[in-house]
Amino acid sequence: MFNPRYRLTHTILNNLTQISDYRSFILNAKLVPKWEINLRIEALIRSTHASTSIEGNPLSFGEVSNLLIGRDVLALSKDKQEVINYFSALERLGSLTVKKQPILSNQDILELHRAITKGVLKNKKHEGKYRIGNEYVLLRNRNSGEVTFLPPPTKDVPKLMTDLIEWINFSQQSAIDPILQAGIVHYEFVRIHPFLDGNGRTSRALATLILIRRGFDTKRFFTLDDFYNSDRQRYYQVLKSVHQQDYDLTEWLEYFTEGVLISLKAVKEKIIKLGGLKKQNTDEPQISLAYNQMIIVEFANKNGSITNREVRKLLGVSNKTAYQELRKLMSIDVLFVEGSGRNVRYVSKQTKLTPLKLTTFEGIQGYFMSNIRNAMPSSQLKKFVSWISGQTVMMRGNDTFIYQADMERFLRELRELKSPD
Repeated sequence: MFNPRYRLTHTILNNLTQISDYRSFILNAKLVPKWEINLRIEALIRSTHASTSIEGNPLSFGEVSNLLIGRDVLALSKDKQEVINYFSALERLGSLTVKKQPILSNQDILELHRAITKGVLKNKKHEGKYRIGNEYVLLRNRNSGEVTFLPPPTKDVPKLMTDLIEWINFSQQSAIDPILQAGIVHYEFVRIHPFLDGNGRTSRALATLILIRRGFDTKRFFTLDDFYNSDRQRYYQVLKSVHQQDYDLTEWLEYFTEGVLISLKAVKEKIIKLGGLKKQNTDEPQISLAYNQMIIVEFANKNGSITNREVRKLLGVSNKTAYQELRKLMSIDVLFVEGSGRNVRYVSKQTKLTPLKLTTFEGIQGYFMSNIRNAMPSSQLKKFVSWISGQTVMMRGNDTFIYQADMERFLRELRELKSPD
């Protein structure tokens, strides 16, 4: 049976500890169901873009997103098919959980490869087939042509894959950490290189499958492929280092656990930025955002604001559609407008959570009157005193602190009133 060599270094153990903390946070985040779906879809799209991009697919993240939601993009049929295939393969991993299929088999690996390479290989007969006979693979440097890695002989592939799959099934019941198991499987599959083409995409999908089967990636909110794609040279360099170090997997596993750590940290930060944690002991309703709205809000939170032009570029949509999306977010008080004409920017509530001090009833009245530029009858003001108290951040004596974003929304309501009472 396959017997991997590695050491549990301080780096690996520290990464695994932090990963456990991030995972616990994510699993305990009480998210609106629709947000869970959107986060899962976004992770699948990001994984699809990154994994196909690593192999040279030219489609941008925006083009991949559009293609996967049913819009056509200007690209070669092969490039589009690669993207569609990988996304479909990732979606199908849920059918290979331990509960649905206790034992993983060679046939499962072949079916996964077939799904990933359908209609994109030069020869269709190689889809879902291990290399056989005189078929061989050489890994070369794309610039120099130098052979960088020579996989095992073709005649050894069946036994090597059987040994690997037996180890996967055996490790399923062992004490080995699921992240280490996924990292080991990723490398060993790449080392064997059982197919003539599509090995990289299949190895990354297989590593994801291991995490799903071990119950680690239950919500499927994160993607490792983004990490690999962010520095492809390092990804290939660390893979290459294993056989240069007598097949010791330690350095690779340090890199692999770092990738999981960074990916989960990004998910945690996204949940926090989107306000994904339900507040305890409160009846405040949760806002459910669609996928495109989440992208807009995340951009606005990160950059302080967003413009119509930036929305069009971000989503690849028309001016009218961008405006409609922004208006929806304004209507639910997630975004607020600043400036006018060509200088209009949309600012998120998170950016504008600046406490505004208002002292006593007279101070509030004076602030309102100076901002709406007309006299405001006391009867109208009194009508909103209860609303004001509901928006209070803190009260100290006669001092009242209110979020400025809430105050501006309140001012808009006052301006829109048809009559004072």
